[in-house]
Amino acid sequence: MAKQTHILVIRFSAMGDVAMTYPVLKSLLQNYPELKITFLTRGFFKPIFSDLHQVEVFAGDLKGRHKGIAGLYRLSRELKELNINAVADLHNVLRTKILRFFLKGIPFLQIDKGRQDKKELINGRIFKQLKTTSERYVDVFKELGFNFTLLPQIDVNRKPLPEAFLNVFPKKEKKWIGIAPFAAHVSKVYPIEQMKLVIDVLEKDYQIFLFGSPGDEALKLEHISNKYTNVFNMAEKFNFGDELKIVSNLNVMVSMDSGNGHLAANFGIPVLTLWGVTHPYLGFAPYNKKINRGLMADRSSFPKIPTSVYGNRYPDGYETAISTIEPEQIIASARELLGQD
Repeated sequence: MAKQTHILVIRFSAMGDVAMTYPVLKSLLQNYPELKITFLTRGFFKPIFSDLHQVEVFAGDLKGRHKGIAGLYRLSRELKELNINAVADLHNVLRTKILRFFLKGIPFLQIDKGRQDKKELINGRIFKQLKTTSERYVDVFKELGFNFTLLPQIDVNRKPLPEAFLNVFPKKEKKWIGIAPFAAHVSKVYPIEQMKLVIDVLEKDYQIFLFGSPGDEALKLEHISNKYTNVFNMAEKFNFGDELKIVSNLNVMVSMDSGNGHLAANFGIPVLTLWGVTHPYLGFAPYNKKINRGLMADRSSFPKIPTSVYGNRYPDGYETAISTIEPEQIIASARELLGQD
């Protein structure tokens, strides 16, 4: 396929899945700089791609204008007006299959999610590293005729800090650690009392920023931050774009198996991920293994890990598996990533 073309890329779903497309698109565009990309996703995710100038985010309104079959037909008509030459479907779900029908005549390649391999890993028939999600994304573009490999790493890309943030932290007196203690499912959340033990130690030497969603998570994080001098609750303080700029200035991010780890990795920030009933072998670890590290629950006590792809299914008692990661392990790993023994 010619280099000068316009590709529609589709990926809705969770923030982490969308964030994992960033290193792929960055790698693709370094090899094909004349390429134009329209990214169909939630409008909220637009800041993730702010420095990829060949990428324009098209906000899909799946709960409104583009809801249901009639809405998807309307969406397909809007997309056709953009003169798309090919479609890279990195989601491959029912609604994108419907879009494929409506966009008949345009080359439309869909991701192979490796469901059978993941099923075998979950059922214990194999235990090995599967192809990563980023690699599966690359495969879609290769099928469209774009031959490239993922960049071996993304250099640290620090953004200018928002003025409102600089009013609170005018200068960086200590190294910064981000901690994102929540995830979509309880089985992927490190117990808050154990995380407090981590914070007790690290906040003496570092400035800690807590990341979470508005509402209940924000309230919990505010309660924690109020107990410490060097801990700041980020939730509900800044918009998503400004929050990403702050993430880009961290020295380390400590994250569950969740989107925050992927966002930090996209800026070249070292990431320490904590894994409960899921496992990085499923292919969802943050990009760039050289600067990222994962701490896993004890499989000798919980041998059925991974119990599901997303952590939403697990045997009774497995929701506590992540607690087998000791606070001392997290502290030591964070310090090592910060360049200290």
